[in-house]
Amino acid sequence: MSSRIAVVDDESAICSLLKAFLTKANYQVSTFGDAASLDSAFETSQPDVILLDLKLPDADGLELLPQLKRKWPQTEVIILTGHATLDAAVSATKLGAYDFQKKPFEHKSLLLSVERAIEHKQLTEQASSLRQALSTMSGGSSAIFQSAAMKGVVRTVERVAPSDVSILITGESGTGKEVIADLIHALSARAKGPFIKINCAALPRELIESELFGSMKGAYTGAQSDREGLFRQAEDGTLLLDELAEMPVDTQSKLLRVLQDKEYRPVGGRTVFKADCRVIAATNLDVDLAIKEGKLRQDLYYRIGTISICLPPLRERREDILPLANSFLRRYAAQAGLTITGYSPAATELLQKYDWPGNVRQLQNQVQRAVLVTESKTVEAGDLSIGEPAAEQDQSDFTLLEEMERNTIIQLLKETGGNKLEAAKRLGIGRQTLYNKIKAYDIDT
Repeated sequence: MSSRIAVVDDESAICSLLKAFLTKANYQVSTFGDAASLDSAFETSQPDVILLDLKLPDADGLELLPQLKRKWPQTEVIILTGHATLDAAVSATKLGAYDFQKKPFEHKSLLLSVERAIEHKQLTEQASSLRQALSTMSGGSSAIFQSAAMKGVVRTVERVAPSDVSILITGESGTGKEVIADLIHALSARAKGPFIKINCAALPRELIESELFGSMKGAYTGAQSDREGLFRQAEDGTLLLDELAEMPVDTQSKLLRVLQDKEYRPVGGRTVFKADCRVIAATNLDVDLAIKEGKLRQDLYYRIGTISICLPPLRERREDILPLANSFLRRYAAQAGLTITGYSPAATELLQKYDWPGNVRQLQNQVQRAVLVTESKTVEAGDLSIGEPAAEQDQSDFTLLEEMERNTIIQLLKETGGNKLEAAKRLGIGRQTLYNKIKAYDIDT
């Protein structure tokens, strides 16, 4: 949707000229002869930019400006006047105007001012969205991350999300790599496009190229029709390649070419398509070790890791444990319709001292379980299935039924020699469902 411009000027010729000029530049333009008609026209919405004349029949522009900024704080205002003075320009800027244009204006200068005003508005909204997203993640108005390490991650996300650069997210399983990827996409210019996620470890080796780039009918045995790949599905959006180091090395070389050339060809096809999506990759492996062992191509790492975001394990950022635990407690208590006020001193101490080998995911599961089993208004230490010392504890964090299902999947994977497709058939579930369970149960394949 194109940006909306409101022109407020009592000279009809100026309004007509600006409307024709800006409409040609693909903006939606509305014109108004006075302040009252502008106010009534945007009762349920707001313009992106207002071109405001200083002298109106029913208002003075400098007096009207702060009223507009109070009503529409995210709307940028560009002042237009035939009586430009330095004092007026300074006053307008102090009152919140984005720019000051003198009549008669140059079309090129005015268009540039409008473009920059819209860019500024978008950046402001993205920063606001980031704060809102973090607030939502915390279940309240305070930031969920208290550690210096995660505050640094948030600052990095805020800086790089609006760009289109490739990003590599590293960290142990359960640290929240997918959550950070979600946040980057939500704050990017591609937020309205699709966000396609794929676990590279879950893709059959013989089919991974067709999954990524698509394939043509007859390209391989079983290819009975054309197949649309993930790059095509993620067009105008973002593609998350989770567990990148599990991708076959020969496929990594093809992925590298796609990132370099910004184009790809489906398996068995001749037509070349533009790769119009942002790529985010993630891995829980040590990157240097993965390169040394030949699991990850060094040149691919240099290309896809233009920006690298490392999520530290929860045991190294203990300041975040209690804010996260409180966030999860509010969420799951509300879902269960229960009033649980917090954690007892003993439970709080246990949460903060435990090493959390499963990281944030394990903490989340523990809090969800505690909400369901507690019989008091506070979560007690006995409601948590963790103990001390952490290193000697069973790292399993599943219910009895989940543990049975986990063991069944492990046994079937052993019987099938790791063939996930065959294991899924024996379980009577879809392949993707099995992949999701493998990830959720943290099963080493």
